[in-house]
Amino acid sequence: MSLTLELARTLAVVAAEGTIEAAARALHLTPSAVSQRIRTLEEQVGRVLLVRSKPVRPTEAGAAIVRLGRQLDLLEREALAQLGDQPDGDPAPVRPTTVPLAVNADSLGTWFLTALARAAQRQPMVFDLHRDDQAFTAGLLESGTVMAAVTSQARPVSGCVVRPLGVMRYEPFATPAFVDRWFADGQDARAFAVAPVVDFDRRDDLQSQFLRSRGADPSLPPRNYVPSSADYAAAVALGLGWGLLPPQQSAPLLAERRIVRLDGEAIGVPLYWQQWNLRSPLLTTIAEEVARAAHEALA
Repeated sequence: MSLTLELARTLAVVAAEGTIEAAARALHLTPSAVSQRIRTLEEQVGRVLLVRSKPVRPTEAGAAIVRLGRQLDLLEREALAQLGDQPDGDPAPVRPTTVPLAVNADSLGTWFLTALARAAQRQPMVFDLHRDDQAFTAGLLESGTVMAAVTSQARPVSGCVVRPLGVMRYEPFATPAFVDRWFADGQDARAFAVAPVVDFDRRDDLQSQFLRSRGADPSLPPRNYVPSSADYAAAVALGLGWGLLPPQQSAPLLAERRIVRLDGEAIGVPLYWQQWNLRSPLLTTIAEEVARAAHEALA
């Protein structure tokens, strides 16, 4: 079996754009031509590669080819950048490379953008960020959706390399008024079982981990769901519930005496950087800046 690389790149564009029609516009082709390319590729590999839903999505076999197509696109862009001048001698216009990355919300809201800003100063690049819980960002690497990810998964995704970034520490906080109301008789398991809590979303397990460490049943407390890192900290500071915050968010609120620390041990979440295993100057630049920003911000 052999793959026609141009067809693999077409599949990657279809997966990125979400529809055959949008991919056709991006490729300057007709929708029927794009559909024919996908059918030809599926005949070459003998498998269905694309689920024709809205939006379309690659199958498990298609995800591997999508990743190949995106890797080819990255390598071609870097090769053209190294060639520099056009045949007529005029300088080639520098077109920033779009880099899809996955990152958890708290890293995005605290230290990660610093790394991207530094990387963009070194090489022309723009970013397509996918936000997800650190336990799930590795899945976006496996599907070929992103080139690299901040993840809590230490085991390398197939075809990727991994490096540790550090530990993001979370400590429990609430407002003084919240403590007076809900923990007046002490911060024991009975109090934590009834005190409202703030979760990021329904996949956020940090507060449940903390409740278990305090001997409380995580299914009992009433929960607020606030799916934004900055708004999550604001919800805790406004007294909607108690919650776990990293130092970058808790420090200014503590300085203003808007929150107080609750009893209990901090929870540490080890973070890792996983990226495609390619000799890519662009990915190397991003990895260096991510590691530097993480070293400055994380334990």
